[in-house]
Amino acid sequence: MTPIEPPDRPAIPADRSRRRRTGPLLLLMALVAGAALFQYVGRGAGSEGPLRFVVQAEPRPLPPLGFQDGDGNATDLAQLRGNVVLLNVWATWCPPCRKEMPSLDRLQGQLAGEGLRVVALSIDKGAAGLPAVKAFYASLGIRNLRVYNDPEGNAGFELGAPGVPVTFLIDREGREIGRLTGPAEWDGPEATALIRRHLAAPR
Repeated sequence: MTPIEPPDRPAIPADRSRRRRTGPLLLLMALVAGAALFQYVGRGAGSEGPLRFVVQAEPRPLPPLGFQDGDGNATDLAQLRGNVVLLNVWATWCPPCRKEMPSLDRLQGQLAGEGLRVVALSIDKGAAGLPAVKAFYASLGIRNLRVYNDPEGNAGFELGAPGVPVTFLIDREGREIGRLTGPAEWDGPEATALIRRHLAAPR
């Protein structure tokens, strides 16, 4: 797992900079502590196999999450309601992300017809984000995944992720079923069995 870079912040006036110098560090420490607590609580709710996939006791709502598609158009998670979504938050500068991306691509190819949408959401910042993602896909021969980018780089923080990659399984109502922190072989038998169980759940 690769730590997430803090989001860009506005300049702080000189007379307040000393008091706020430790602000980003405290925020990062809080996120890491929160993630550790989530892992502890999640394991109490139940985990599914050696995938290290941590299941919520009850599906829980996610915060509004906006991003852009491969053409630079604004979209969000709400547009995907009605599908089971596997949301992978990643970045081109993250080595584990590069390792797992082909398995996400193969998974989308295998399960698209069963109602799964794999959303690989890059947090590469700024105007260079989309070109970087497209070049990354081309270098790996990614064919089935659509391009999505969060140019503000805030998605991981909004979702409480301490680093990338982190992957969320989301039900048809847009609620988090569970998450996995770190890379995984997503088209392996355990992962596909896990996802198919939720695809087959009554609507």
